[in-house]
Amino acid sequence: MLEEVERWLSTRSWSATERPLHRILAAKQRTGQTVSVVLPALNEEETVGDIAAVIRHDLMRQVPLVDELVVVDSGSTDRTSEVAAAAGATVVHRDDILPRLPAVPGKGEVLWRSLLVTRGDIVCFIDADLRDFSSDFVSGIVGPLLTEPDVDLVKGMYDRPLGGAAGQGGRVTELMARPLLNMHWPLLAGFVQPLGGEYAARRSLLEQLPFPVGYGVELGMLVDALHLVGLDALAQVDIGVRKHRHQDGQALGRMAAAIYRTAQLRLARGHLIRPSLTQFERSEDGFEPRTYSVDTEERPPMVEIAEYQRRRAA
Repeated sequence: MLEEVERWLSTRSWSATERPLHRILAAKQRTGQTVSVVLPALNEEETVGDIAAVIRHDLMRQVPLVDELVVVDSGSTDRTSEVAAAAGATVVHRDDILPRLPAVPGKGEVLWRSLLVTRGDIVCFIDADLRDFSSDFVSGIVGPLLTEPDVDLVKGMYDRPLGGAAGQGGRVTELMARPLLNMHWPLLAGFVQPLGGEYAARRSLLEQLPFPVGYGVELGMLVDALHLVGLDALAQVDIGVRKHRHQDGQALGRMAAAIYRTAQLRLARGHLIRPSLTQFERSEDGFEPRTYSVDTEERPPMVEIAEYQRRRAA
């Protein structure tokens, strides 16, 4: 490991317990910064309500840490929107944000559009499929942004149990993202969960970043933030254990392809064809190929969007 990464691990990797809530609240009051929490959601009726209810109770009613709680529904066919609204979240539908640009499927698309319907100086993203959710997830990763003025982005780090076995989650991280980062961006080798969906950043940074529309958004954001603000502006916080729904191997393959493509685009910004990924499924007649397109589209930095510029000027 690079000496610079070892130093970074000792100065920019913390535990959520290092910043008690009263210290975080005092820093928020002193600095006057506001906090928005965004949950991107697609068919998450089983979990989104519990997450929203915990955030609203613990961090909005009991203490004034979170100023805005927004669930962006990206086309759910279940009761995700109703459950989230009943739990006290503001629900916005993806297609209603920036309607002049037709939305495309993908998590990154939802995160990008959420910048237009939130106003917090700090934006915290939380995946909507978490189980046994604790509000420490939010306070833990928001804390350094309120107490450390030279930190711009904070990733959550945690254990990810799989089938009862500790440390077996994050298969795409271990097989794709971590090797890519270590080989091509070794300064980012210290991130425990580079693809984790729980992180927070200053709006002033997020609005300058391009957003891959699909699963490559987390890797792309980390790499682009490194180049824009440098390693010392990035940090990570241990928030315990993350329990969520695990995807099957083929879904993980498609995710890995999108992440590899995101890395490839950042390594060579030339003219690249739109790739595809062929996988195989067994049927009565043997193995049948299924070909999927790999997300390559990216949204430009939000600060370049006219509607966003007008809102900032208002």
